[in-house]
Amino acid sequence: MTEPILEGRSLVKDYHMGAARLRVLHGVDLAVGRGEFLCVLGPSGSGKSTLLHLLGLLDKPTAGRVRFEGTDAFGQPKRWRDRMRNQAIGFVFQFYHLMPDLSVLGNTLLPAMIQAPAVLWPMRRAGERKRAMEVLERLGLSDRVDHLPRELSGGERQRAALARALVHRPRVLFADEPTGNLDSATGAEIMRVIEDLNRRDGLTVVMVTHDQRVADRADRVVRLRDGRLLHTS
Repeated sequence: MTEPILEGRSLVKDYHMGAARLRVLHGVDLAVGRGEFLCVLGPSGSGKSTLLHLLGLLDKPTAGRVRFEGTDAFGQPKRWRDRMRNQAIGFVFQFYHLMPDLSVLGNTLLPAMIQAPAVLWPMRRAGERKRAMEVLERLGLSDRVDHLPRELSGGERQRAALARALVHRPRVLFADEPTGNLDSATGAEIMRVIEDLNRRDGLTVVMVTHDQRVADRADRVVRLRDGRLLHTS
């Protein structure tokens, strides 16, 4: 493995439902190399999405540590984690999570709009729009920039979600069942895009899936069952 860009050590995650405690992760250890394409494979309920949320700094572990580029992420102020998610990390989900009233271009520009102070956005708009258009063209959406999500196919929606995740040039892309809502042909198309980003651009990819065929596209597979890491391949 190359130098780790991301590490989870002894990760435990509990959820409380009244007086009951549900332990979803049981002391998971996982390191992701810089430029690696890693897949977490497991059935529904195995804890793989929970693990992704911890590694992606979306949720805090009950116990254990997450290190991002050598820094103890949850030992830092919340604003540090917010900045990392906005500048260094991209997310793609099964159900796209596109804003329904924004065009493809508007959805792609959202991370830049959130990052920029309102008073500075008019000065940054042209440059950010140029970058967004470059990403959309690469993903084959240059003729869909003014379309709303409801006017797109499933594959186009997922590519729009990818564009939004990539526009700020993240160092790690997290993909949660990115093909789970697509037919097999469209899913294979999305996987080719992700593979190209990893192999041509060196983007680190961490993906979770229940589909062995999708997992086989990754450099390395780790298997999760009942919140425990089983083995790697």
